[in-house]
Amino acid sequence: MEPNDIELVALAKAAHDERAFAVLVRRHQARLRAFLLRLCGDGARADDIAQETFIKALAGLASFRGGGSFRSWLYAIAYREFLQDARNAKASARLDDALKAAATQLSDSSLEAGLSLDLKRALATLEEQERAAILLCDAAGFSHSEASAALGAPLGTVKTHVARARRKMRDCLSGGDAVAEDPAPKPTTNGVCYVR
Repeated sequence: MEPNDIELVALAKAAHDERAFAVLVRRHQARLRAFLLRLCGDGARADDIAQETFIKALAGLASFRGGGSFRSWLYAIAYREFLQDARNAKASARLDDALKAAATQLSDSSLEAGLSLDLKRALATLEEQERAAILLCDAAGFSHSEASAALGAPLGTVKTHVARARRKMRDCLSGGDAVAEDPAPKPTTNGVCYVR
């Protein structure tokens, strides 16, 4: 007679038996994946969420107390993972929209004529998180709180990224170290270096 879920969980917890957990995975993966597929409508996402669910279940197996069924505990993890994935997808979509809007705004602005190449070079010197934060806050008009929500990053981190990006951009645009692509930039009388 095959052991039930609770017995397999006890074996996996007590003896750290990976085979017992593998049986639980085989027993529940098809229905769990079908549940997730109906929730998100995307097979690849459903597979990713199911995989993350089993990883979290294995890591959190010690917290399973057995008061309810293993299946309901597993599905609760899966649903939380689905919600997190949906939040991440929405945040990513908002960021993409904001970056597109910022790019449009930059390309339509009066700065385009004289500084577009310099701005692009300055933006290229930034790390990805810094670039996203400064584009959201300075180009798209997001508040730090809105940018924090869009990027899924703590408010303090976003403020730091914006401040650091502004400093780097200022240095780059005023002829600081970040512009040194050309081995011999030519300073003008006002101290600004233009790269040829």
